[in-house]
Amino acid sequence: MVVQISYAGCSNEVSTSTVSSTAWEQTKLKNLRGWIIGTCFLATAINYLDRQTLSIAASAICEEFGLTNSDYSSIVSSFLLAYTLGQGLFGRIIDAIDTRRGMAVSIVWWSIAGMLHAFGNGLWSFRIFRFLLGLGEAGNWPAATKVVAEWFPARERGLAVAIFDSGSSLGGILAPPIVAWIITSFGWRTAFVATGALGFCWLALWLWIYRKPEESSRITQSELDLILADRRETNSAPSRPAMPWASLLRYSEVWGLILGRLLTDCVWWFYVFWLPKYLADARGFTLSEIAIVAWIPFLSVDIGNLGAGWLSGRLVQQKWSINAARKFVLACGAVGMVAGLPAGLTGNARLSLALIAVATLSYSLFATMMLTLPSDLFPSSVVASVSGLSGAGAGVGGIAFTWITGKVVDTTSYEPIFIAAGVMPLFALGLVCVLIPRINRIEPGMP
Repeated sequence: MVVQISYAGCSNEVSTSTVSSTAWEQTKLKNLRGWIIGTCFLATAINYLDRQTLSIAASAICEEFGLTNSDYSSIVSSFLLAYTLGQGLFGRIIDAIDTRRGMAVSIVWWSIAGMLHAFGNGLWSFRIFRFLLGLGEAGNWPAATKVVAEWFPARERGLAVAIFDSGSSLGGILAPPIVAWIITSFGWRTAFVATGALGFCWLALWLWIYRKPEESSRITQSELDLILADRRETNSAPSRPAMPWASLLRYSEVWGLILGRLLTDCVWWFYVFWLPKYLADARGFTLSEIAIVAWIPFLSVDIGNLGAGWLSGRLVQQKWSINAARKFVLACGAVGMVAGLPAGLTGNARLSLALIAVATLSYSLFATMMLTLPSDLFPSSVVASVSGLSGAGAGVGGIAFTWITGKVVDTTSYEPIFIAAGVMPLFALGLVCVLIPRINRIEPGMP
């Protein structure tokens, strides 16, 4: 997939390469950063396709092995636990061994873990395989965020993050028809092998195309000049060894990212994991009716992702500061997520679905900016670590909110959960603004 991202003003005046012009002409690939972010988009789509395979195969697996709904819930929880731990783990790995190898390790890990599901023979085997899958899949976001930091000027980062993150929506939309067809035709075990194998196909493309800009033999001189000129403008420091987590946690900005995601990503997990059950329990939808609307949260998130990236980049082009542009989009997202509150209170099922679509679209506005901020705030040498820490915060929020949701729904109703889902993003916005008063580049070691 090729994603065209181009801006006026690419300068040919800066000479930074010692490679001969003949070599450039022989190996250059125009708009290479578009190819690269398209590759990250495909990785994210495969990530969600592998993740959703179990959800679609769940009925057949539970019937074959006599698993209860509680058993299935524990399998899903093992994924979330590993996913939370894996965000921080892979952030460190990627900063330590570089983006190219770190992303390769992540996708090989999760592809093998996904294929292992085909050998599941009971509750504990699926818990273990799901845990391994969560660990591996967690590496996708810290790695892709670091790709953005290495390859994209500041004004393009919001859109670049939106593009790779939109792969999750594509994977979520494609999974039901593709996986269901494989299960119907060949059985659920084949479905896990088929979806897991896609990662190895992607790996060949990644190893062929990805290097740092200054190490790539396929980048044009003008594109390299643009990237390196932006680094000088944003005062990026030379690469340094990865910092310990304890050192990174001294920065209020890191806590702003962690707490902001903790209070908002859990809302997304609520809509993903609980929407079908809510529609059946509270709205009386049949399975066929649920299937018709199951794609709505993924589609609205896709629209929001691209909208956030476009709007943020457009505002920067209009001479808004990075700080103002990012926080304006964050505010739009937080306010829009309040739509979740009336979604759980209205008596009209269609209106409820429409409000949920607004809430999930707004979540993606907020989430896209939160994924962009690590590369705005920190040099590329620690971006993956910072992104991993914020992802761990998101995972903790998801686990806690999922557990609370079950308890509250069992004892009262869904209404308190929808109220919380509408209010928490406002607190998240406040914390981000307080803990990140200005979006300026921070160099490790600064007081």
